Amino acid sequence: MSAKDSGRVKGRASIQLMLTEIVRPGKSLSISTKPYSAVAEATKKRDAAVIGGGAGIGAAIGALAGGGKGALLGAAIGGGAGTGTVLATKGKEIRYSPETRIPFTLAHSIEI
Repeated sequence: MSAKDSGRVKGRASIQLMLTEIVRPGKSLSISTKPYSAVAEATKKRDAAVIGGGAGIGAAIGALAGGGKGALLGAAIGGGAGTGTVLATKGKEIRYSPETRIPFTLAHSIEI
């Protein structure tokens, strides 16, 4: 089993699981499954929207306050704030609700 948290700028959360044993009342049976792997969704589109949104809002405020020159300055400041937000925010994690079915495939046949 391995699990990795998502990173702030790069690196998505991931998990890898393998089953090694079936436990029944009074008996356990060793098994081997192929790994089950999952990777969290990428956040590149969300990150771009945050940066672009910050730049757009900054440009609008700057244009109201100082015309064209203010719009340029506001866009730069808003884009910088959006970039800072992206750098401070971790990516999406992998979440499973209780009783989620996860498919496993046996690596070797067993006799029960």
